[in-house]
Amino acid sequence: MVAQGRGGAGPGLEEVMTGSRRIFPWAWVAVALALSQARAEERLNVLFIAIDDLRPALGCYGDETAITPNIDKLASRGTVFGRAYCQQAVCSPSRLSLMTGRRPDTIRVWDLGTHFRQAVPQVVTLPQYFKNHGYHTRSIGKIYHGSGKPAKDPPSWSEPPLHDTSRDPKGRYATPGNLRGTGLKRAAAESAEVPDATYLDGKVCADALLALESSKSAGKPFFLAVGFRKPHLPFCAPKKYWDLYKRGEIPEPMTRRHPHGAPELAVRSWQELEGYTDIPASGKLGPAKVQELRHGYYACVSYIDALVGRLLERLQALGLKEKTIVCLWGDHGFHLGEQGLWTKANNYELSTRVPLILSAPGQAEPGARTDALVELVDVYPTLAVLCGLQVPKGVEGLSLAPLMAQPDRQWKTAVFSQYPRARSGHRHRSHGDLMGYAVRTERYRYVEWREWKSGTIEARELYDHEGDPNEMRNLATDPASGPILEKLSLALRSGWVGALPQDGK
Repeated sequence: MVAQGRGGAGPGLEEVMTGSRRIFPWAWVAVALALSQARAEERLNVLFIAIDDLRPALGCYGDETAITPNIDKLASRGTVFGRAYCQQAVCSPSRLSLMTGRRPDTIRVWDLGTHFRQAVPQVVTLPQYFKNHGYHTRSIGKIYHGSGKPAKDPPSWSEPPLHDTSRDPKGRYATPGNLRGTGLKRAAAESAEVPDATYLDGKVCADALLALESSKSAGKPFFLAVGFRKPHLPFCAPKKYWDLYKRGEIPEPMTRRHPHGAPELAVRSWQELEGYTDIPASGKLGPAKVQELRHGYYACVSYIDALVGRLLERLQALGLKEKTIVCLWGDHGFHLGEQGLWTKANNYELSTRVPLILSAPGQAEPGARTDALVELVDVYPTLAVLCGLQVPKGVEGLSLAPLMAQPDRQWKTAVFSQYPRARSGHRHRSHGDLMGYAVRTERYRYVEWREWKSGTIEARELYDHEGDPNEMRNLATDPASGPILEKLSLALRSGWVGALPQDGK
């Protein structure tokens, strides 16, 4: 899929996608690739918006609490992928998997300190691929990891990134009390009477607006990656976004205890929240603190929604809306007390399911939602196809472009996530001592906790979403589950290739 027919370059995107010439959904992909010979300046731009720790707490995903008019508006002209999943529910492995188009075991990144080029030094990242095809690529905000070596990858960008790393407390906190504190972690939430640009994400937005203006006059297609850090902890946002919500009307966690029969490995806290000064070391929170944190999360979501809105408004004002694909995604989900868990770092639905919205000029089904099972590793090939580029070899995802043309078509039978654990302690290094491999099908979530060296299965989990959508009862020890356990274990061993659509596309 390339830009709509300009100057006789070929049929418009909608014509190709809708089959107005009765083109089968797969055939239009071939047409798009044929059109990729068009001049570089005819190609669509990409606005790539990454949002840290964002679960599908958005109006367009059916969250009745969230106030997100701008992202909802983007959804109304794009495709909402209602069942999208990350490959590992923690920042760096998830992001590096998406950016390389490869799964954690391939790039050998399972922790926060490993750079993907240690294992795959010659891999071409998503922005690097676009740069190699004549795009000007920029990074503003958190796109890779937000600190340390994994945050940097010079081959990906046409110019040095902005705000890719930040350890300055002044970008995280604004109230006098918190600014007088010490260390990176102070209060877990903050409501401050300050302008949006006081916090780092406001600065990221301001620089991204300038980047859009400079891109307008540069004469080259652009790939602009904008990474917002909220709603990552601490839940700090200008007071006006807190004021959008009444705390008493924010629903309490639907579940507060760990799933019945879950192994300790599955529900072990990563202790991210416990590091803040107003959180007990035990991690046990009273009802008032729980609701304050849930309020703060939603306030941060609305804050980011406002910043996204400014990007989209500027895109339109510059006349770039009809020339730009917008891809908005969250790097993993997030627990807010449900299942007795906080933050991420596990294999459950709330930590692995993510928002993913794609909007392409002239797409056939604007505002459509698909409940097909998709993964973040699919983003790389999707953007390549949408911009008329061939999908490079080695990518371990599947282009979602056909789903944008036909949202209800048959798709993958399963998607895959994983999470490592050390034998003891709350954090792991590298692949850990045990790896929890999870497969999510239309109905089930199944997890095998395997000893890394031997591959021996030490624990299993099985959740039936038909009767247990909150994943509160592990059925793996139920003798009646034997046949489905065998089937799902085979699906896990077959891996992502075995879950592809039967037509192989």
